[in-house]
Amino acid sequence: MPITYLLIGFTCLISFMAFQNREIMVKMQHWPYYEQRDGEYYRWLTSGFLHGDPMHLIFNMLALYFFGIGLEEWFLDTFPAMGKTLFVGFYMLSIVAASSATYFKYRNVSSFASIGASGAVAAVIFAAILINPLMTMGFMFFPIPIKGFIFGALYLWFSSYAAKQSRDNIDHSAHFYGAVFGFFFPLIIKPGLIVEFISQITGWVQSI
Repeated sequence: MPITYLLIGFTCLISFMAFQNREIMVKMQHWPYYEQRDGEYYRWLTSGFLHGDPMHLIFNMLALYFFGIGLEEWFLDTFPAMGKTLFVGFYMLSIVAASSATYFKYRNVSSFASIGASGAVAAVIFAAILINPLMTMGFMFFPIPIKGFIFGALYLWFSSYAAKQSRDNIDHSAHFYGAVFGFFFPLIIKPGLIVEFISQITGWVQSI
């Protein structure tokens, strides 16, 4: 069974438990102020298994399903002896990386708290883009298909812009840094990917 299925199942289980028990939500959510004050840094990880409502959960888990399966297969093909372990480690570290980024931004703001797997899912998507930058993608409300690397650039621009505006309750900083982590993690374990990434994009540009 793919590890991706287990991650989805575990996330759904914890999220539904938190829907029914507010205490779980409060105890596990990413809350930088209390993490700094009380040393509750476990929240950097646990918050990635919580969601605000069923639609939030469904959206993230669908994205994890569509991109996670392929990425997990890449890890297995590239590192047969430890592919599953690397994939799980990558996903967990993605949650922590996204949370730690917002920790330094909001650690003195007692009112800020966030939940969700969005940062880790962004990491999975950007790792997939690194491996296959020419995949066809599109925004939910933008039906025109575009290449993965173009989608990635637009996603990073929007996440950075929205994080600076801070006009909603979405942790755009976590999305941005999760995506950046997801792009660079595979490069750490297989640096040659950057050459393949550039080569694919260059070939596509030349073919236009």
